Amino acid sequence: MVYTNDHPPIPDSDELRVRIPGWGADLDPKDRLAFPKFDTSPTGAHWELPEQQPEKWPRERSIEHQRLTPVFGTSSPPRGLSGVIRKYAYRRFSEGRAAHWLLLIGADRVDAIESHLASFATLRPDNPITETGIKSELTHNGYASRVGTTRVDRSHTWIDPILVTGPWVLAGALVVRAGRRLTRRR
Repeated sequence: MVYTNDHPPIPDSDELRVRIPGWGADLDPKDRLAFPKFDTSPTGAHWELPEQQPEKWPRERSIEHQRLTPVFGTSSPPRGLSGVIRKYAYRRFSEGRAAHWLLLIGADRVDAIESHLASFATLRPDNPITETGIKSELTHNGYASRVGTTRVDRSHTWIDPILVTGPWVLAGALVVRAGRRLTRRR
Protein backbone atom coordinates (compact mmCIF):
# COMPACT_ATOMS: atom_id res chain seq x y z
CA MET A 1 0.00 0.00 0.00
CA VAL A 2 1.30 3.44 -0.93
CA TYR A 3 0.47 6.62 0.96
CA THR A 4 -1.28 8.85 -1.56
CA ASN A 5 -4.03 11.43 -1.46
CA ASP A 6 -6.25 9.06 -3.52
CA HIS A 7 -8.68 7.10 -1.41
CA PRO A 8 -8.54 3.31 -1.87
CA PRO A 9 -11.63 1.69 -3.43
CA ILE A 10 -14.47 1.27 -0.95
CA PRO A 11 -16.62 -1.88 -1.18
CA ASP A 12 -20.39 -1.49 -1.29
CA SER A 13 -22.12 -1.25 2.13
CA ASP A 14 -24.40 -4.20 1.39
CA GLU A 15 -21.40 -6.35 0.42
CA LEU A 16 -19.62 -5.45 3.67
CA ARG A 17 -22.75 -6.14 5.75
CA VAL A 18 -22.97 -9.65 4.27
CA ARG A 19 -19.25 -10.35 4.65
CA ILE A 20 -18.65 -8.86 8.12
CA PRO A 21 -21.14 -9.54 10.94
CA GLY A 22 -22.19 -6.31 12.65
CA TRP A 23 -20.69 -4.04 9.99
CA GLY A 24 -22.41 -0.69 9.69
CA ALA A 25 -23.83 -0.60 13.21
CA ASP A 26 -22.55 2.96 13.56
CA LEU A 27 -23.53 4.27 10.12
CA ASP A 28 -26.15 6.55 11.66
CA PRO A 29 -24.20 9.46 13.23
CA LYS A 30 -26.54 9.38 16.26
CA ASP A 31 -25.23 5.88 17.10
CA ARG A 32 -21.63 7.08 17.23
CA LEU A 33 -20.33 7.89 20.69
CA ALA A 34 -17.99 10.59 19.40
CA PHE A 35 -20.47 12.19 16.98
CA PRO A 36 -20.71 15.59 18.67
CA LYS A 37 -16.91 15.82 18.54
CA PHE A 38 -16.77 14.56 14.93
CA ASP A 39 -15.99 17.63 12.86
CA THR A 40 -15.70 17.47 9.08
CA SER A 41 -15.36 21.20 8.49
CA PRO A 42 -12.52 22.30 6.17
CA THR A 43 -9.14 22.54 7.89
CA GLY A 44 -7.66 25.20 5.66
CA ALA A 45 -4.71 22.99 4.71
CA HIS A 46 -3.06 24.20 1.52
CA TRP A 47 -1.99 20.73 0.35
CA GLU A 48 -3.58 17.43 -0.60
CA LEU A 49 -0.64 15.38 0.68
CA PRO A 50 2.08 16.90 2.90
CA GLU A 51 5.52 17.39 1.41
CA GLN A 52 7.74 14.34 1.93
CA GLN A 53 10.30 14.80 4.71
CA PRO A 54 13.82 14.10 3.39
CA GLU A 55 15.54 10.88 4.50
CA LYS A 56 19.01 11.63 5.90
CA TRP A 57 19.79 7.92 6.27
CA PRO A 58 17.93 4.77 5.19
CA ARG A 59 15.01 4.45 7.57
CA GLU A 60 13.38 1.24 8.63
CA ARG A 61 10.01 0.86 6.92
CA SER A 62 7.24 -1.67 7.05
CA ILE A 63 7.20 -4.30 4.31
CA GLU A 64 3.52 -3.46 3.79
CA HIS A 65 4.33 0.02 2.49
CA GLN A 66 6.43 1.14 -0.47
CA ARG A 67 7.53 4.39 1.13
CA LEU A 68 7.63 6.19 4.46
CA THR A 69 4.82 8.33 5.76
CA PRO A 70 5.22 11.99 4.71
CA VAL A 71 6.54 12.92 8.17
CA PHE A 72 8.51 10.61 10.46
CA GLY A 73 10.69 10.80 13.57
CA THR A 74 14.43 11.33 13.38
CA SER A 75 15.36 11.75 17.03
CA SER A 76 17.09 8.41 17.52
CA PRO A 77 18.47 6.69 14.44
CA PRO A 78 19.16 2.96 14.75
CA ARG A 79 22.67 2.22 15.99
CA GLY A 80 24.72 -0.73 17.17
CA LEU A 81 23.35 -4.22 17.64
CA SER A 82 19.91 -2.85 18.56
CA GLY A 83 19.77 -1.05 15.20
CA VAL A 84 20.65 -4.26 13.37
CA ILE A 85 17.82 -6.07 15.22
CA ARG A 86 15.33 -3.29 14.38
CA LYS A 87 16.28 -3.27 10.70
CA TYR A 88 15.92 -7.06 10.58
CA ALA A 89 12.46 -6.87 12.20
CA TYR A 90 11.27 -4.35 9.61
CA ARG A 91 12.95 -6.08 6.65
CA ARG A 92 11.79 -9.61 7.47
CA PHE A 93 8.43 -9.49 9.29
CA SER A 94 5.09 -7.81 8.71
CA GLU A 95 3.78 -5.45 11.38
CA GLY A 96 0.93 -7.91 11.89
CA ARG A 97 3.30 -10.62 13.14
CA ALA A 98 4.25 -11.07 16.76
CA ALA A 99 7.86 -11.74 15.73
CA HIS A 100 8.13 -8.17 14.42
CA TRP A 101 7.09 -6.64 17.73
CA LEU A 102 9.03 -9.10 19.89
CA LEU A 103 12.19 -8.27 17.97
CA LEU A 104 11.53 -4.55 18.48
CA ILE A 105 11.02 -5.10 22.22
CA GLY A 106 14.24 -7.12 22.31
CA ALA A 107 16.02 -4.34 20.42
CA ASP A 108 14.86 -1.89 23.11
CA ARG A 109 16.42 -4.09 25.79
CA VAL A 110 19.65 -4.41 23.80
CA ASP A 111 19.68 -0.62 23.34
CA ALA A 112 19.31 -0.15 27.10
CA ILE A 113 22.28 -2.46 27.72
CA GLU A 114 24.33 -0.68 25.05
CA SER A 115 23.52 2.66 26.68
CA HIS A 116 24.53 1.37 30.13
CA LEU A 117 27.82 0.11 28.74
CA ALA A 118 28.41 3.37 26.86
CA SER A 119 27.86 5.31 30.10
CA PHE A 120 31.04 3.76 31.52
CA ALA A 121 33.02 5.65 28.88
CA THR A 122 31.70 9.00 30.19
CA LEU A 123 32.70 11.07 33.19
CA ARG A 124 29.36 10.30 34.87
CA PRO A 125 28.49 6.60 34.42
CA ASP A 126 25.06 5.24 35.38
CA ASN A 127 24.49 4.78 39.08
CA PRO A 128 22.16 1.80 39.61
CA ILE A 129 21.60 2.59 43.30
CA THR A 130 20.05 6.02 42.74
CA GLU A 131 18.65 5.61 39.24
CA THR A 132 16.64 2.46 39.86
CA GLY A 133 14.87 3.71 42.98
CA ILE A 134 16.56 1.34 45.43
CA LYS A 135 17.58 4.26 47.64
CA SER A 136 14.01 5.60 47.78
CA GLU A 137 12.81 2.17 48.95
CA LEU A 138 14.77 2.76 52.14
CA THR A 139 14.22 6.50 52.57
CA HIS A 140 10.62 7.01 51.40
CA ASN A 141 8.70 4.15 53.01
CA GLY A 142 8.83 1.94 49.90
CA TYR A 143 8.28 -1.43 51.54
CA ALA A 144 5.44 -0.26 53.79
CA SER A 145 3.57 1.20 50.81
CA ARG A 146 3.23 -2.31 49.35
CA VAL A 147 2.46 -4.36 52.46
CA GLY A 148 -1.21 -4.67 53.40
CA THR A 149 -2.46 -2.92 50.27
CA THR A 150 -4.25 -4.09 47.15
CA ARG A 151 -1.74 -2.64 44.70
CA VAL A 152 -1.75 -4.42 41.36
CA ASP A 153 2.03 -4.38 41.02
CA ARG A 154 2.49 -6.62 44.06
CA SER A 155 2.19 -9.73 41.86
CA HIS A 156 5.54 -9.06 40.19
CA THR A 157 7.37 -7.43 43.09
CA TRP A 158 9.39 -10.58 43.74
CA ILE A 159 11.03 -10.51 40.30
CA ASP A 160 11.74 -6.76 40.14
CA PRO A 161 15.05 -6.97 42.05
CA ILE A 162 16.21 -9.74 39.73
CA LEU A 163 15.33 -7.77 36.60
CA VAL A 164 16.90 -4.57 37.90
CA THR A 165 20.07 -5.95 39.47
CA GLY A 166 20.52 -8.98 37.23
CA PRO A 167 22.18 -7.16 34.32
CA TRP A 168 24.47 -5.28 36.71
CA VAL A 169 25.51 -8.46 38.53
CA LEU A 170 26.10 -10.18 35.19
CA ALA A 171 28.17 -7.24 33.92
CA GLY A 172 30.20 -7.25 37.15
CA ALA A 173 30.81 -10.99 36.87
CA LEU A 174 31.97 -10.58 33.27
CA VAL A 175 34.37 -7.80 34.28
CA VAL A 176 35.79 -9.93 37.11
CA ARG A 177 36.15 -12.90 34.78
CA ALA A 178 37.90 -10.80 32.13
CA GLY A 179 40.19 -9.36 34.80
CA ARG A 180 41.14 -12.83 36.02
CA ARG A 181 41.93 -13.94 32.47
CA LEU A 182 44.15 -10.91 31.96
CA THR A 183 46.04 -11.53 35.21
CA ARG A 184 46.55 -15.22 34.31
CA ARG A 185 48.04 -14.29 30.94
CA ARG A 186 50.52 -11.94 32.54
